[in-house]
Amino acid sequence: MDEENFTVVTEFILLGLTDQAEMKVILFVLFLVIYAITVVGNLGMIFLIHITPKLRIPMYFFLSCLSFVDACYSTAIAPKMLINLLIVRGTISFPACMVQHLCFGVFVTTEGFLLSVMAYDRYVAIVNPLLYTVVMSKRKCIVLVTGSWMCGTINSLIHTVSLGRLFFCGPNVVSHFFCDIPSLLKLSCSDTSLNELLLLTFSGVIAMATFLIVIISYLFIVVAILRIRSAEGRRKAFSTCASHLTAVTIFYGTLSFSYIQPSSQYSVEQEKVVAVFYTLVIPMLNPLIYSLRNKEVKDAVKRAMEMKHFPC
Repeated sequence: MDEENFTVVTEFILLGLTDQAEMKVILFVLFLVIYAITVVGNLGMIFLIHITPKLRIPMYFFLSCLSFVDACYSTAIAPKMLINLLIVRGTISFPACMVQHLCFGVFVTTEGFLLSVMAYDRYVAIVNPLLYTVVMSKRKCIVLVTGSWMCGTINSLIHTVSLGRLFFCGPNVVSHFFCDIPSLLKLSCSDTSLNELLLLTFSGVIAMATFLIVIISYLFIVVAILRIRSAEGRRKAFSTCASHLTAVTIFYGTLSFSYIQPSSQYSVEQEKVVAVFYTLVIPMLNPLIYSLRNKEVKDAVKRAMEMKHFPC
């Protein structure tokens, strides 16, 4: 195609989840409630860990980092989606679309790395409990979290830069509620084979590597737990991993539907449903999972509530 035939795309139209006015109102209220719970729940978890001396251990340091990432990557999507539900035609400028894609990529990839780091942390705590505080030193925890952020940033930058180099020459209607890369690739007039290869390679390798760390960590954890003689000891050891295992299963289960599959099997409607789950529901569920299934967090919540009602 000749260069003079290109129409420069300055903005994208986001179709969203529905075009029915009544349904938009219902979805707006529902997603506003979910987003509010997400922000309050995750920021509340960070605050709770900060004010509770008993929770100042590596496990909860990683949990506070996870809560921060959850609040951020939900915020990268939810506000714009809520605004578009209130107007007839939701649009987003090309630069804003790239920024949204970059931010979402950073946060969601960082979350994957943090979940694998948390699995390693549980492995050390259960397999080598006497050396836990030595192995998981403050410096090592900071290095692991910093590394997770760096890997998330590099991965997202690669996809965003490669996406920004493509030509968009006419169709600008994105069949989604945010700037997701598979939907954007469909609108490009350029050859997107490299982008699809990068998506499958980096997303696949990162997902498999982080998930493999989780699997290997839990294999060692299971072996260590089975060696515990008392039933109460085994139950207590399993309970410390239950919350993290639940979060890992939900996170990787939903993302595998979206990014680790060939484009020929890509379904826009399926992706929208799954995307709602991993952009809004999972960030809301994580603080609930860790608070409802963790005795130390529940006790900290009770103490915080008692301090509020009886400050003296």
